[in-house]
Amino acid sequence: MSETTAEPKTEKMGFETEVSRLLHMMVHSVYSDREIFLRELISNASDACDKLRYEALTNPGLKTGKDFGIAITVDKAAKTITVADNGVGMNREELIANLGTIARSGTANFVNELTGDSKKDVQLIGQFGVGFYSVFMVADSVVVTTKKAGDTTAWRWTSTGEGTYEIGEAEKASEGTNIVLNIKDDADEFLEQYRLKNIVTTYSDHIAVPITLAIKGGDEADKEAEEAKVVNNGSAIWARPKSDITDEQYAEFYKHVGHAFDEPAHRLHYKVEGMQEYTVLLFIPTAKPMDLFDPARKNRVKLYVKRVFISDEGTDLLPGWLRFMRGVVDSQDLPLNVSREMLQNNPVVARMSKAITNKVLGELETLATKETEKFEKIWTEFGAVIKEGIYEDFARRDQLLKLARFKSTNGDGWTSLADYVARMKDKQSKIYYITGLDEKNLRRSPQIEGFKSRGLEVLILPDAVDDFWLQGAPDFEGKPFASVTRGSSDLDDIAESDTAEKKDKAPEGEVTTLITLMKEVLGDKVSDVRASSRLTETASCLVASDTGMDMAMERLLKAHNQLDSVTAKVLEINPSHGLIKTLAHKAGDKGALDSLTDPVWLVFDQARILEGDTLDDPSAFARRLSSALEKGLA
Repeated sequence: MSETTAEPKTEKMGFETEVSRLLHMMVHSVYSDREIFLRELISNASDACDKLRYEALTNPGLKTGKDFGIAITVDKAAKTITVADNGVGMNREELIANLGTIARSGTANFVNELTGDSKKDVQLIGQFGVGFYSVFMVADSVVVTTKKAGDTTAWRWTSTGEGTYEIGEAEKASEGTNIVLNIKDDADEFLEQYRLKNIVTTYSDHIAVPITLAIKGGDEADKEAEEAKVVNNGSAIWARPKSDITDEQYAEFYKHVGHAFDEPAHRLHYKVEGMQEYTVLLFIPTAKPMDLFDPARKNRVKLYVKRVFISDEGTDLLPGWLRFMRGVVDSQDLPLNVSREMLQNNPVVARMSKAITNKVLGELETLATKETEKFEKIWTEFGAVIKEGIYEDFARRDQLLKLARFKSTNGDGWTSLADYVARMKDKQSKIYYITGLDEKNLRRSPQIEGFKSRGLEVLILPDAVDDFWLQGAPDFEGKPFASVTRGSSDLDDIAESDTAEKKDKAPEGEVTTLITLMKEVLGDKVSDVRASSRLTETASCLVASDTGMDMAMERLLKAHNQLDSVTAKVLEINPSHGLIKTLAHKAGDKGALDSLTDPVWLVFDQARILEGDTLDDPSAFARRLSSALEKGLA
């Protein structure tokens, strides 16, 4: 892992904007837990060794016959820390991709969430997987020298973390990566043996390759420290008996394997023996990883074979709806030289995947029953992802429907479908729901007024996935799902409203006349106009027809350019509302068509605004509103 220096030709390049913003915060030391830099470097070095070990299995030309290792060397006189590994290394393109950009979905959103609060931001950084940049919390400058296994050219990357970096060819005898940190004056503590050894044993004791530590340039009393000594245990934590592993050790392994900064919310550690033999150690994070909704939906569970790393993505060990899980699966049955391509349709992997998925689902069911508070916290973070399984995992659909939790008009907490059904009214045959993108707005939606006034519970479904799983799961235990924004309502046949307005409606004949007038004014802007039993406080609302697509689903498809246009909706009016009663009373007057045209359009536009729709003609709306206000104030 030694290297010789050279005078390379370098090229200066700029970090992408998001990286520059992130580094600015790092350089100016907004974080209190600065020791995490070493954990991140060790984790990256360990991954590099794992990857070369795997590559050597399928490419014998890469075998060197040497043992893998990570060496930490401190030069007190020069005030540097060097972290070196003999892993897979990087070429020029990989250096730029890994250290010059954040090549993950949601970069801008991630950076926008940085607050300057050290505790919150460190967690965000870990969720997003940009731990390398934590080196700038302790270093004025960083030099990375690396050579990719199988290549003949080495590369050097240098930066002060102030917006630019330099990259150029270098001299390096062997593959691997050396990272030299020039330590800041206020970070001298990290040049001390006891401090570094404590960090390694606390955070990285489980790393499977030996980690050595040597301190050079100290006084006579430190001479013994100059000899590189192994400072980690180095055993695979998942292969050890559970009774020998502390909660703290589990937590640190989770942070290593998941490149995370939060604590695990729950863990699952077990061994399978029999026709197949494998060990599973999985964790459920406390907080959402930043790439949770990356369209690639990659599995982040690492696959090992006989403790040799094989792959950390594309293995299909868990379905996409469990992609938030972190951890390892270690198989004793797969061949060591199995390729990533072979894993895709491997029957051994398929059987493991089925069994592990069932185990995880069973564990979630147990938590839901016995540790409700913990389960609901997990569901709050990952319920939107788990619900993807309802529409894509037919075999487990009923099981997932029973597990799923929802918000409803019954209160602020979570409810299961079984509990909802138990609370249904005697004459109620359907499970009512409303979908959208904001829970608060859905709770204020006019379409649920009549349901609430009759004590009919409505599920509040604010996740985009809700519109999709409902297409594949039409009912729960024989009770069909029914959108409150679609079709005519039969509420009066189920329960009486507790509102006073129902006793003071516009006469039916006047309402019929008004409806006829409104249809004439609005024309093809609506598919129908009718009196509503679902409204108690609002003058009007829009709903889809009985045969039409649910409105939230239609808006979602339109937003993703999967629909060219939306269909005309049914306009429902509230006969007990003061405005509608006034319009109904005047609808039979001579000249009503002319005098009520603007008010009718305002009623329609109001219903569209409540749905969050964009008005076709905002200028006309403003003119009508001004005219109505002027007449009202006259």
